[in-house]
Amino acid sequence: MADDQRLRRFAVLIDADNASPRIAAGLFDEVAKFGEASVRRIYGDFSSQRLKAWAEILPKYAIDPYQQFAYTTGKNAADIALVIDAMDLLHSGRFDGFCLVSSDSDFTRLASRLREQGADVYGFGEQKTPESFRQACRRFIYTENLLPDTQVATQEETPPSKALQPTRAATAIVKKALAQMETEDGWAGLGVVGQRIANFASDFDPRTYGFRKLSDLVRKTEAFEIEQPEGRAMRIRVKPGRSRKPRTKAAAAQGSAAGAAAPVSPEQ
Repeated sequence: MADDQRLRRFAVLIDADNASPRIAAGLFDEVAKFGEASVRRIYGDFSSQRLKAWAEILPKYAIDPYQQFAYTTGKNAADIALVIDAMDLLHSGRFDGFCLVSSDSDFTRLASRLREQGADVYGFGEQKTPESFRQACRRFIYTENLLPDTQVATQEETPPSKALQPTRAATAIVKKALAQMETEDGWAGLGVVGQRIANFASDFDPRTYGFRKLSDLVRKTEAFEIEQPEGRAMRIRVKPGRSRKPRTKAAAAQGSAAGAAAPVSPEQ
């Protein structure tokens, strides 16, 4: 197979102390959308009862465990081992990118360093993950969206109650992307808008708002005009707001005087 036809190779490195085993199936399904999980490693002290759930599913997902005993309280040998392995894998030149699975901001510098060397970095962590780590990644996926019971809606349905954020929270992000594009008539292709959002909001994901696709989310906000000619891609633009002419002080004074001079109706 020619190089330009091969799947992009990714190293998936999991911080067992900061990731739930419940995301395993969703994690590798997500990685499969943009490449192949050529290396699957997980780091932690598997002699502890706390990581028993991870230990039980490692064979199912072909994840290689890297045992790191916690000899000293407060020192995380697993984090250090993960960073060392990441750099070794980077310098092997065999990988197109890395998937760092953790909610720990300690991996912020690692993500930045890998990207400086030209590798793509996809982060996976909970919504509580510090912004520094989220923005250091090319894209950051909330692991809550990978859980088996995650609910998403189509355009005809209302977003599920389990959505991580309300639909209105996405409106400002989409408007910001449109404003940056500065088109003459305000219209922009939805696909291009999605790419622009990814450039400044690495953690943006329609599933966070309860929808599977960006198009369904945009429709549900009701804040955008939508155009999709037959056989062509969807375009959107911000709905024009109602412009109100500001009242002058003179007009306000006249209104007050008229109200005061109006006759009072007698009681019936």
